[in-house]
Amino acid sequence: MAAEQSAEDRIGTQIIDAAMAVHSALGPGLLENTYEVCLAHEISKRDLRARAQVSIPLRYGSLLVDNAYRVDLLVDDLVVVEFKAVETTLPVHRSQLLSYLRLGGFKLGYLLNFNVAHMRNGIVRRVNGLEPTASSAHPLRPPR
Repeated sequence: MAAEQSAEDRIGTQIIDAAMAVHSALGPGLLENTYEVCLAHEISKRDLRARAQVSIPLRYGSLLVDNAYRVDLLVDDLVVVEFKAVETTLPVHRSQLLSYLRLGGFKLGYLLNFNVAHMRNGIVRRVNGLEPTASSAHPLRPPR
């Protein structure tokens, strides 16, 4: 019997569905902010809470750094979404997302590049300590 899907995975499925809907309606070539606003709207229609440009503090030893970094979108305070509208995402973009997950204690994040012909080619999923379940595989790619 498969383990129950985590809250993060359920949210992630909704984020991917919403990103596909936004990309299908708008296509590539717009500014990141446009996709951010439209995706937040699409997510809110799915009864999830999406907060844009969320400032996250960072603790470095005994030092607390307010506004240490800002995530593009935080969904239900559980899943981080970073936006790109570039020809090619770079390894540093993936590393940045993983840093955000680790530093903020988040378990799941997505890097979404909307400047692609097909949205399925613009999705990068990263996990940080999320327990794998039978249904937690990326919906567009086979498990690795």
